[in-house]
Formats: sequence, C-alpha cells, structure tokens
Amino acid sequence: MTRNTSNQIWIYDTTLRDGAQREGLCLSLEDKLRIAHQLDELGVPFIEGGWPGANPKDVQFFWKLQEQPLRQAEVTAFCSTRRPGTTAAEDSLLQAILAAGTRWVTIFGKSWDLHVTESLKTSLEENLAMIRDTIEYLRSQGRRVIYDAEHWFDGYKHNREYALQTLKTAVVAGAEWLVFCDTNGGTLPSEISANIREVVAALPELEGDFPQMGIHTHNDSDTAVANALAGVLAGVRMVQGTMNGYGERCGNANLCSLIPNLQLKLDYECIPEENLGKLTQVSRFVSEVANLAPDEHAPFVGLSAFAHKGGIHVSAVERNPLTYEHIQPEEVGNRRRIVISDQAGLSNVLAKARTFGIELDKQNPACRQILERLKVLENQGYQFEAAEASFELLMREALGQRQKFFELKGFQVHCDIVACDTDSSCVPYALATIKVSVNNQDILEAAEGNGPVAALDAALRKALVKFYPVIADFELTDYKVRILDGNTGTAAKTRVLIESSNGLQRWMTVGVSTNILEASYQAVVEGLEYGLMLHSSAKAALTSS
Repeated sequence: MTRNTSNQIWIYDTTLRDGAQREGLCLSLEDKLRIAHQLDELGVPFIEGGWPGANPKDVQFFWKLQEQPLRQAEVTAFCSTRRPGTTAAEDSLLQAILAAGTRWVTIFGKSWDLHVTESLKTSLEENLAMIRDTIEYLRSQGRRVIYDAEHWFDGYKHNREYALQTLKTAVVAGAEWLVFCDTNGGTLPSEISANIREVVAALPELEGDFPQMGIHTHNDSDTAVANALAGVLAGVRMVQGTMNGYGERCGNANLCSLIPNLQLKLDYECIPEENLGKLTQVSRFVSEVANLAPDEHAPFVGLSAFAHKGGIHVSAVERNPLTYEHIQPEEVGNRRRIVISDQAGLSNVLAKARTFGIELDKQNPACRQILERLKVLENQGYQFEAAEASFELLMREALGQRQKFFELKGFQVHCDIVACDTDSSCVPYALATIKVSVNNQDILEAAEGNGPVAALDAALRKALVKFYPVIADFELTDYKVRILDGNTGTAAKTRVLIESSNGLQRWMTVGVSTNILEASYQAVVEGLEYGLMLHSSAKAALTSS
C-alpha cells in the first residue's frame, strides 16, 4: 500500500467554522478575515473558511478573500453531501460551494447508519449515492476534495461493514483525503489508533490509490488532543482543530497544544520552524478578536503555563529551567513567570525583583522584610499573583524607591438612583468628593459617575491631571470583585482587582477591605501611581539616552 512517509503534518484549521459554533462566540465578517490572515502568517496550510450557502456572512467571506488573498494557505469551503432524492448538479448548496472559488472543498458525509436513517431519513444505499455523486460532481468541476467521515468512530463501532463502504465510495469517487471524525467526542486514544490501523488493513483493494488520512476530534471526553496525537501515530497526516480549542459543546482539538506537541516532541513539520514562536501571540489575538478571555492555564500558550509559585520550584528553575519546564517558553512565544504569593520564598522575591529591573542581594535585610510583608498581606486577603503592579510598589517601598506622587487625604461617595425606565431598569448615580495633596498643595475635587468606583476614579483623575497630564491617557480596563468570607454577609472582606492601561501597557493592582469602596479606592490609587511611575521611568530613560 502506498503511504506518505514524510514528516509533514498538514494542519487544517477550522476555527472560522467549527470553532465559531462555540456557545457565546460570534465572529463578524471582519473578525473572520483578521483571524484568517493571522493563521496564514502563522503558516497553517489549510484554513476552513465556512459553509457558503448556509449563511450570507460566509458567502461574503469568500468574496472578500478574493480581494484580499492569503499568502500561502489553502482556504477550503465546507459543505455536506447533496440532499437525498436529487442530484449534485441540481443542489443549490453545492452551487454556492463552487461560487466560493476555492481549489479545495471539504465535504462531510454520514458514516453511521443511525444518522442515515434517523437524521437524513433515507436509505443506506441512497447515502452511498449521495457521497459518490457529490464528490464526482465536484471533481468534474475541477475541485480537489477532502472527505470528512462524520461520526466515523461511532459508525464503525455499530456497523463496521457499512462504515467501510462509505469510505470506499468516497475514495473511488475521487476524494484525496479521508478524515476520520470523532464528532461526538466520546472515543478514547487507544480506540482511535486501533480503529485507523484496522481501516487500512480492511481496504486492501485500494492498494496504490489509498488517499491520505486525517483526524478530526472533539473534546467531550477531554481527550481531543490525545486522540489527534493517537491518530498521527497510527498514520494520519492531516490534523484538524481550532485555535484555543474553540468549538461546539466542549470544543475541538486545540491546535495551540497539538502544533507544539507534534513539532517539538514528535519531530513532525507542522508550520515553519521560525513561526512557532508566534503561537502564543496568535492564540491571544484570536481570543481577543473572539471577545473571550484567554485561558490563563492553557498548556503552552497560557499566562500560567510557565509560572512558578512554590519556593522550591523557583529555586530549582533559577538554577536550571529543565527542572520544572518541559520546553523552553520562548519556543512557543511564551515567557517564564515567577509568581509571588504566601507560598513564596526568598528565591521568588529575588527572581521577581529581576523582572522589575531590581538586582537584590539575598543578604539584604529588605528581602526578608518584603517576604514577611507579603505573607502578612496575603493572610489579610491580598493576592499578588495577578496584581504584580501592587507587588512592585510594595517592593520599591521596602527599598526606599517608591516615589510619592500624591497623598490621599480622604474621600466621600454619595449614591442614588436618578431614574427608572418603563421596563423597570434603573440608572445608578454616584457623586465622589476627594481630597489629595500634591507637592504640599491640597486639592479638593468632585466628579460624577454611573457607579461609586467610576465616580472615585473620575474625581481622582480630575484632581491629579493638572499636575500629571499623562493621566488623561490612563484607562481603567477591567474591574473584578471577590468576596473572601461570604459567611459574614454584608460585613464580608472584599478583594478588588483593577486593570489599568496607558494604551501600550497593562497593569493590575489590588485592594482589600470590608468596605468595597475602600478596597476599590486602594486599587484605583495604586493603579494611577504605578502608571505615573512607568511614565516617569520611561521619561528618565529617554532623557539619559
């Protein structure tokens, strides 16, 4: 049997179609185009653009790509086999596929007899005719065909002979790829590899004409990546998946895990070697465009993928990263992070200081002071794992390097409900009055907001912007609240995390109090202070250069 023995794995990205079926994910036409171009730059060979004819957005997507062509990727149009009781030439969905103008077309057909009789409401013979007619028609129109055997593994388990017949039909009709789909996501890795080997052995009459094989897995059993790897080890050479594992129900095989596993650990070629370092960037770009928070604990590309918290871990990683890292973070465009928490030791403090540009000697008494202060504050409910800006301010204060840009004298907040709409939704109103001192000059200011935190933030900015105009560029970009001891009711201690930005950088600060306004104010004040410190440092560096 002629087999492809090269080291090439053809990555097939279906984020724009299968990934977009994730609950809560909605991509605009512009979103799809931006993601497609990013995947193209990453070096993904196949990008599934959608199902033209199923919705107008996908039709427009393929039109737009003809105006803004990709540099190297093959874009595929996706569709089902023709409808029962008609011909492929008469099927309007297939006409839309041809109008998309792609060289490659991905067609899915039914492998499981249950779906043929229950979903399509047709005969097993007609389903075979639908597969054959569709592929032959597309080939007659100059298209190359990837055949996705939908529900393959379930179909093979329940009616082995019929499932194999569907594959034979697709191959004889002219499909160049057979893709085994674990559509329900219920198959385990050992079943995947055994099944694929059995298929190759069961079709000896296709000797010399056997197409290349692919794998398409879903994550309902949390084994999508493992299943795809099992398929590759069994001989498949196309891996279908999505960025960040997006997809219907529990998602699809995550290409952000598959690509580095295949390329760095199994020595296959998936994307150009020089592009692998862009993987983290592209992962985060896709999540940003999809308006979904990145999974901080995602393997390879997550913020915490190479984060070290325990003191023993940090000490070991400082000596040799191989002790607690399976690859170098930079290989996938990620970075090592030393996490500061109540589990930290001196190694954490020293390593974290270096990330802030501070060289500390272990014998410096300030090291112990910082560590003890950290543990006391975390015992009170502070959390510096996310709020690294607050920890840097704490560290610089212990070292006598914390610049005092302003001093808080006090604040008051008045809240009210000013109006209720006819649908009973009410508009909150807040007025904040604040007193601060800058250069021994007291400033009293007031500002309104649609809530107490917004009013406080506005009042503080209003008071300080005259002295520090750069504050006008600062923005509060995220606000998170967590109740730390819910059993105490309204007297519960509250932790507030605030993310701020100057348009180029983002930083997180933290506040803790039994008064949510006080906790918020602590975080807001430190957020502005840290932004001013960044600006001051950048300005000093520019002057010295």
